[in-house]
Amino acid sequence: QVYLVESGGGLVQAGDSLRLTCEASQPAFKDLVMAWFRQTPGKEREFVAVIGDRGGYKYYADSVEGRFTVSRDKAKNQVYLQMNNLKPEDTAVYHCAAAKYIYYVASRFEYWGQGTQVTVSS
Repeated sequence: QVYLVESGGGLVQAGDSLRLTCEASQPAFKDLVMAWFRQTPGKEREFVAVIGDRGGYKYYADSVEGRFTVSRDKAKNQVYLQMNNLKPEDTAVYHCAAAKYIYYVASRFEYWGQGTQVTVSS
């Protein structure tokens, strides 16, 4: 079982930056694809970014392309989401997720963290 814990969320103003961290509890994390999703009340989880197991492949949602950067540190069992030029519409609970293969939809990911709240004020 892979357990994921997110941190780094908070309340910021539009234009500010935040870095989210997702830490995995098991060495198995090293072989998994990792992704970030976000969710607002009443809506389904929205894909944000995905990174391959080796870190070479990265893909972003159009809404965050050029502003967000996903990365990982296998030695630390951590994956990061650097969020720059934040906008009020980025407000959501951000979850990290893990899967064996590259996917872009939440239903295909097997492991989830509890999420961290990001609130961007205008």
